[in-house]
Amino acid sequence: MATSPWRRILIVEDDSQLRELYRNALRTAGYAVAAVEDGADALRQIEHSMPALVVLDLALPRVDGRDVHRELKARSDTRHIPVIVVSGTDMADVDAHQFAYVLRKPCDPDRLVDVVDQCMRRAGGGVVQVS
Repeated sequence: MATSPWRRILIVEDDSQLRELYRNALRTAGYAVAAVEDGADALRQIEHSMPALVVLDLALPRVDGRDVHRELKARSDTRHIPVIVVSGTDMADVDAHQFAYVLRKPCDPDRLVDVVDQCMRRAGGGVVQVS
């Protein structure tokens, strides 16, 4: 049985262990998950298969997570996609209200699944929360 397009999640994380941890947790929760290690691959993956939600690290090789987010928000066909930031990067210069949710590393995979579930339920709307 094919997974509904609204259940597709893209994880963009350069740490391979975290990427697999998040991927496995979201798959177990019933999501179809694609995972890439940098921003350039993320943009290519989005062209290939539009996700319903993006889990994004900010400190990425080749194309930074902030640049990926700017590109998504600049395009009419992707600006509606909720973006959950999971990052250990200093986010003093980041406006958390630009994102569906902001989580700081280390992030428990169960917490990530809960946040993804919340964001999927509200379809990108609602109040931004930082934890």
